[in-house]
Amino acid sequence: MAKSPPKTPKPSAAKLAPKPKPLPLDEAILDALTRNGTGTLSPPEIAHVIEPEGDWHALLMPIRRAAVALALDGKLVIYRKGKPVEDPNDFRGVYRLGLPKAE
Repeated sequence: MAKSPPKTPKPSAAKLAPKPKPLPLDEAILDALTRNGTGTLSPPEIAHVIEPEGDWHALLMPIRRAAVALALDGKLVIYRKGKPVEDPNDFRGVYRLGLPKAE
């Protein structure tokens, strides 16, 4: 009687499970601000949350673009020198991001 070939082990489900997808940038920014509470965060602080070990510098311009879009939608506030900017499309310099204050 001939022996059947040895069975190859099936990969475990853990190896086949897809890696969790990173949150889209808009969601990641809002998530970081929500976890921060009532305070504000700078773009580098948000970038560190999104990319704790990699090169977070590449995220700074995408964070700014996403922040402008989110501010125009009323989902976050862009602060400059502690005050909300009047026009999210037209501000310069150092800025921070925060969630809108509940009224």
